[in-house]
Amino acid sequence: MPMTETAFAKINLALHVRARRDDGYHELETLFAFVDNGDRLSASPAQEDSLQVVGEFAAGLSDPFGNLVARSLSLLPHAQGLSVTLDKRLPIAAGLGGGSADAGAVFRLIEAQYGLPDDWRERAAKLGADVPACVESLCCIGSGTGTDLKPIENDLRGVPVLLVNPRIALPTGPVFAAWDGCDKGALPGGLPSQICRNGRNDLQDAAISICPEIAEVLHDLQKGDAFCVRMSGSGATCFALFENDEALHEMAGRLAETHPQWWQMTGYLR
Repeated sequence: MPMTETAFAKINLALHVRARRDDGYHELETLFAFVDNGDRLSASPAQEDSLQVVGEFAAGLSDPFGNLVARSLSLLPHAQGLSVTLDKRLPIAAGLGGGSADAGAVFRLIEAQYGLPDDWRERAAKLGADVPACVESLCCIGSGTGTDLKPIENDLRGVPVLLVNPRIALPTGPVFAAWDGCDKGALPGGLPSQICRNGRNDLQDAAISICPEIAEVLHDLQKGDAFCVRMSGSGATCFALFENDEALHEMAGRLAETHPQWWQMTGYLR
C-alpha cells in the first residue's frame, strides 16, 4: 500500500515585516496557521527516488529536479528509494507555501518510515524559510526570516476557512521589493484569534500594487460574515475565517457564481 500525506496549505494569519537585512532577507514576525487541505502526496518503495507531478497546477512545475519534493528526498536519509506522486492542487506562487508544504509532507513521510535526523530543522531551513514550519504544520509564531519558531496555544483550531486566488501567479521577490520599508510595529500578543484580529499583512499593499485583483478578492470576501479577511504571505491568495460552516459555504457559493474563474478551496484550521 502506498503511503499518503497531505501537504497542508500554509496561511499567514498576520505578517509583520520589520526590516530589510544586509543579507537580502527580511526580518519577519508572523503567525503561521495551516488548513487541513492542500496538495496530496503518495509514495511507494522503489529502487531509486522518482517524482511524478499530476493535478490542476502540475504544469506550473516545469523543473522536476528543482522541485522541493525532489530536493527534500535528496536531503533526508532513507534506506530505500521512494516513488512519489504529487497531486498539485494548490496554485503556484500563491502565498500558501505550496512548495514548502510539499517539502513538509515529504519530511513527514520519511519520518513515519525511517525517522528524521536530529538536524532536520537545519535541513528544512536550507529548502526555504517556510519549510521548518510546514514540517509540523501546526499554528506557531515565526520570527527572523520565518525559521525561528515558537509554539502557541491554538484557539482557532477547527475554524472554517475559505481560500481564494484570482489565478494570478505572484512571485515573492517583486512583492518584497515593493514593500515600503516602513516598520509599522511588532506582532500583537495574545492567542491566535487576537493576533489575527489585531494584526496585519505588511505585504498586502505591495502585492496589490503589482496585482490589483487582490483588492477585488478582499473586497468581495469582506461582504460575508467572516471575522478575519486578509491576504496570505506575499499573495495573491486571500483567506476568510468564519464562525460556522453555513457562513463559509454561503460565501464560497456566492463567489463561485460571481467569479467562476477564481480558484477557491475550503477547509478547517488545524
